[in-house]
Amino acid sequence: MTTEFFRQRLWQLGVCLLLLVPLGQADARAGEKLLVLGDSVSAAYGMDESQGWVELMRTRLQEEGRDVEVVNASVSGETTSGGLARLPRLLEEHSPSWLIVELGGNDGLRGYPPRALQNNLQQMVQMAREEGAGVLLLGMRMPPNYGAAYTNAFAAVYPEVAKAEEVALVPFFLEPVALEEGGMQTDGIHPSVAAQPALLEHIWPCVESLIEGGTVGSEKLCKP
Repeated sequence: MTTEFFRQRLWQLGVCLLLLVPLGQADARAGEKLLVLGDSVSAAYGMDESQGWVELMRTRLQEEGRDVEVVNASVSGETTSGGLARLPRLLEEHSPSWLIVELGGNDGLRGYPPRALQNNLQQMVQMAREEGAGVLLLGMRMPPNYGAAYTNAFAAVYPEVAKAEEVALVPFFLEPVALEEGGMQTDGIHPSVAAQPALLEHIWPCVESLIEGGTVGSEKLCKP
């Protein structure tokens, strides 16, 4: 074999390596998933699924060129105990890189003990992190007619879990729409179609920080 033959073979091999490296890197990113585990607030209750904040988040991620698959595993009426029971299968099936937990509202509406709420949330966070997933916790609040003792104890659960498990927290997910005219549906519990973009804007800095794996983007919205 001539020297020229070896030169050609080496050149061809070099081109192949240059092509394969970026392809390998792209494949590593392409499989990443963001799992949303929530209740009716995230399941687009009372509207078309395409109008809900989760679908709006999926669209925004695509528009920004982020190769992230969003899996919405939210179920209307879900409690933290139900979410905890479903999470192992979801983690096994989807192997998400990130998990957003939006649960607890139904626990509160049913008067479940805050301590049980806290235990369930902590177990979900721990379970996800054991599988290598980053976690964002979306907090909820109860209306004042449940009494100050219960509403205060309920609200305190989310920052306690976030602090104990060192995860990012949105203290009150519905904060920008709960008291706004037209922000809620006629039942006074579920956010309206018009409120969905505001919900996404409220948590977007946290979502970006979660995906980028950096520090929390806004202390007002995300508190570790």
